[in-house]
Amino acid sequence: MDLHVPDQRTELSRHPAVVIAVIAVGGAIGACARYGAARLWPTATDAFPWTTLGVNVVGCAVIGVFMVLITDVWTAHHLVRPFFGTGVLGGFTTFSTYATDVRGLVDHGHPRPALGYLALTVAAALVAVWAGAQATRRVVAAATGREVR
Repeated sequence: MDLHVPDQRTELSRHPAVVIAVIAVGGAIGACARYGAARLWPTATDAFPWTTLGVNVVGCAVIGVFMVLITDVWTAHHLVRPFFGTGVLGGFTTFSTYATDVRGLVDHGHPRPALGYLALTVAAALVAVWAGAQATRRVVAAATGREVR
């Protein structure tokens, strides 16, 4: 939801309970998916947190794809963005765990990997959003013959 867009502000003010409910449901789904990833690929307390890095990068790539689809390709229902973008992907990605992982690496005597992880996550997340959006634009252009902004 972009509160800079008047129509989206109006929707939130008219039905705040519905918007909050769909965000909560989406967040629960995303958090369960992240928990599943952590269970499938556990990371030792003092090891490099590859799973958290992967979850954050994948989530950012998906948000790049998603935003192009719902803003430039399809007219989505007004609850799709809060459900999937804010809820599911917000629950799936975990930048709070990222911060905790950085501190854990430092606390366990691994400051260099902590700094590397700190920088790598930010860079990889930004590249993932951009790459997801660009790839989606190209696929849509190839499939439809029209450019997507």
